[in-house]
Amino acid sequence: MLFRICSLAISVRNVVRSGGQQCLKPRTMVTLQEVIKQLKDFAPENIAEKWDNVGLLVEPRNQTNPISNILLTNDLTEAVVTEARERNAQMIISYHPPIFAPLKRLTQASWKERIIIDCIRNDIAIYSPHTSWDSVNNGVNDWLAASLPYDNCKPIHQNESFPAYGSGRMCEISGETINVRDAVQRIIKHTQMDCAMVSVTGGNENRIIQKYAVCAGSGASVLKGVQADMYITGEMSHHEVLEATSNGTCVVLLGHSNSERGFLQTFKDILTKRLNQKTVVHVSSSDRDPTTLMLGENAN
Repeated sequence: MLFRICSLAISVRNVVRSGGQQCLKPRTMVTLQEVIKQLKDFAPENIAEKWDNVGLLVEPRNQTNPISNILLTNDLTEAVVTEARERNAQMIISYHPPIFAPLKRLTQASWKERIIIDCIRNDIAIYSPHTSWDSVNNGVNDWLAASLPYDNCKPIHQNESFPAYGSGRMCEISGETINVRDAVQRIIKHTQMDCAMVSVTGGNENRIIQKYAVCAGSGASVLKGVQADMYITGEMSHHEVLEATSNGTCVVLLGHSNSERGFLQTFKDILTKRLNQKTVVHVSSSDRDPTTLMLGENAN
């Protein structure tokens, strides 16, 4: 009797009355190609850097299978692949491409090769947007630029074919006066970090920031020679930081992937909306920067 009552309740929930008759409400599924279309509509693959490897990197055997769960990650590690299987994800969107240098073989000897083998074995698609997300409006660099209030923000290096897009961002502070100390605290809060490495020109934390330049990830090549009061990026070499500071620019380093990873939460909402909430989009809980800050035993 309990089984019959439960079955009836389930049937009632799935029935829609139409024209006085009962019919089962169809469940709309999203296919891999539909997801890829939305990803391309958000950030066209042809705005990525020429050296990059973006797009669909691993294609499942059956492309008609529905995509009910998508996992977002900044880096695709073995832990993230395990999480994808546990979440029953049919697709992983990895910001950094797990296939970059050519693979000459697929064996169990290398963790990168094992990742690809595991995804193929479990019919998990892999898509990587990388620098197309950096270049596009409302992408990674715009998210990072929003650490501070700006009035004007434009690409540092415009895309030759699509001038509205480009690498890095040059921004002007709007509406209020912000010094170096306050700017750094806002950046840390926005990126959900505990700390940042900061090089302050002349040690003056009260210096006012009017113009700042942003480049998520490794920003030295994009930011080189840019006139700004502050650089916000993931990483630069010792000599590159020294050069910038000597030229009067404060440098804020967040760590390579830490300057990018927070965008995934923003993109989760973007993709969910684009797919009309037909697919569950997850942000990986296993994905993290490979380095962490360890304090000495006597540190305060």
